[in-house]
Amino acid sequence: MSNRDKPQRRATSFDVARVAGVSRAAVSRAFSPDASVSPKTREKIYQAAKELGYRVNYVARSLTNQRSDLVGLVVAGLDNPFRSLQIEHLARALLLRNFRPILLPTSKEADTSAVIGQLLHYPVSGVIVTSDAPPTEICEQCAAEGVPIVLINKGDDIPFVDRIISDDRTAGHLAADHLIDVGCRRLAVMAASSVSYTARRRSDAFLSRSRQRGVEAQLITVRVNDYRCGFDAAPELGALSADGVFCANDYMACGVIDRLSPNRGSPDVPPIRIVGHDDIPQAQWDAYGLTTILQPCGLQAEQTVEMLVSRMANSDMTARVEFTPVELIKRKTS
Repeated sequence: MSNRDKPQRRATSFDVARVAGVSRAAVSRAFSPDASVSPKTREKIYQAAKELGYRVNYVARSLTNQRSDLVGLVVAGLDNPFRSLQIEHLARALLLRNFRPILLPTSKEADTSAVIGQLLHYPVSGVIVTSDAPPTEICEQCAAEGVPIVLINKGDDIPFVDRIISDDRTAGHLAADHLIDVGCRRLAVMAASSVSYTARRRSDAFLSRSRQRGVEAQLITVRVNDYRCGFDAAPELGALSADGVFCANDYMACGVIDRLSPNRGSPDVPPIRIVGHDDIPQAQWDAYGLTTILQPCGLQAEQTVEMLVSRMANSDMTARVEFTPVELIKRKTS
């Protein structure tokens, strides 16, 4: 085998130190966030690293430090545009804090505990869960092993496990008040309240507020909060003679709008005012123009990462809950 055919040896920190004329410790500091190193020395090291094609081996570093920059993101329902938006903001927020997200997709049918269990084989710094609620036992195991875990929009109160929850009670009240204020008197809320903590909280708040204001409201139960279930359940609104509906999320509301469109074969259904939840990008499309409740992904991501970092610093804190504020966004559907 000629020298040209031989595989290139990967450059090491020792090589960078030699070329830059500095110590290996200086190289390590140059690639460590917030570490003390002069701008001139850092520039020499970066230039040497560029010439040699050197890259920091974060996995090897984590084995040495017993802690990595890795944070697991456990997610389900990536077909929902809101989930994709949420993950994008979480990933960006983690990167800004010099963490590296690991995405672990799961599904509504999968065992979330098995996915989190896989993460515990690696020296992850923390876990964020946005999928369907994991079993209490696996969250307790994370806490017992000193792995911080933050749940987003989950209901279980678990010792040492923090939660970020969208203000679903206010969301339900905003939706009910808006529909009543624009003249609706026969309301419905569409939600998979038996399987979704957030859908249950939103629908309960909507029904309660409607009763407080003396307006009839009924629950239309669907299997899951997705486009297909909204599309399939939309005719029930006509059967109830509903003139206003609050959908547990925008994804489902888009299905309702499409089914009730005259072009979809439902011209006999009277106009129905519709409010969704989340403010996904599609809600702004002219085809939908969906009035909705904004769940601010950017703010929620900042809250989540800040809570995770503070838990890393003090693992013995009692479990905390922080709410993400919501806001009514008015468009043409109501």
